[in-house]
Amino acid sequence: MRQELLQAPVELVISNTAMSLWELAALHLSERPPHLPEAQLAIDALSALVEGLGGRVKGSPGRVKGEQADAARVAARTGG
Repeated sequence: MRQELLQAPVELVISNTAMSLWELAALHLSERPPHLPEAQLAIDALSALVEGLGGRVKGSPGRVKGEQADAARVAARTGG
């Protein structure tokens, strides 16, 4: 695993991590009733990643991921 990570473009690993957090939030929001605290934590982690990088990841526009984080926040507030 270590060698695979070292050989992979860092941008790809970061993008995959962001998408995993997005999917985790969506999964928790899709439950009935939604798992709001778990979804919120995943959304907050995604937001911290996106906002902390400030669009520095090439090939992964911060605007798009930021819009996804915003949409997830709204879904969490409204219960999915």
